[in-house]
Amino acid sequence: GSGYIEDILCGKRFRISAKSFYQINPIQTEKLYGTAIEFAGLTGKETVLDAYCGIGTIGLVALDKAKQVIGVELNKDAVKDAIYNAKLNNCGNIRFFCADAGKFMVGMAEEREKVDVVLMDPPRAGSDLNFLKSVVTLAPEKVVYISCNIETQARDLGFLCKNGYKVRKIQPVDMFPHTSHIETVVLLSREKADDHIRFSINTEDLKKNVGGYATYGDIKAYVLEKFGLKVSSLYIAQTKDKCGIKERENYYIGEGKSKELICPPEKEQAIMDAFRHFGMLRD
Repeated sequence: GSGYIEDILCGKRFRISAKSFYQINPIQTEKLYGTAIEFAGLTGKETVLDAYCGIGTIGLVALDKAKQVIGVELNKDAVKDAIYNAKLNNCGNIRFFCADAGKFMVGMAEEREKVDVVLMDPPRAGSDLNFLKSVVTLAPEKVVYISCNIETQARDLGFLCKNGYKVRKIQPVDMFPHTSHIETVVLLSREKADDHIRFSINTEDLKKNVGGYATYGDIKAYVLEKFGLKVSSLYIAQTKDKCGIKERENYYIGEGKSKELICPPEKEQAIMDAFRHFGMLRD
């Protein structure tokens, strides 16, 4: 025979030769690729890199919503199919390269070429460390990771999340009903300053509610108001020592009195109550 077959997927025709990879469930593949493109959030202005592009299926589908697509694949037979498929579907603004995806991406970074989105669909073994490092080096705003093996995908996501990316969405797609096998689509994006929580601190609230902090004056005022007792800084310092509360350096200098003066039990209990009130001591 001809050595290849043709199929229609997502409204495009694809030639698949004997040594090329192709999903075998076309109905669910359309859902899979549709999810990946949706996660990418393409607006028509992006440069998309399709890593492990195979015969160009994902890249050619993404091209409908992207400015341009670059496909990279190590299998030379698949690259030939991809180039043919681009012509078969009259698609411009898409290029395919036969190369190791990781090395190719490092080269792009060295040439300061910009990529907005990386689409990656590696084999079951997942990506290797060099490829993942190349993603970090190239630093696209978004990475859409499609995988048929959640274990290797989780491993790879762990590396990316430790190097500036954050998982935003996850969607499994049931490619083989009545089996345990699924494909999983994950969207990652680069963390930005705006991803961090912004907050302000009210120092009065901090004293009373949050940080376990109160001045000697705060404690004296509290004890006087609640118990009608006057306590000295010396007594407060002694009670702090007894409760294991560390003094800030040079916080209490003393009042010129000998530490032989021992805090009376009723005042000690009142001071400890103040510690609890200000969050300095918990039962």
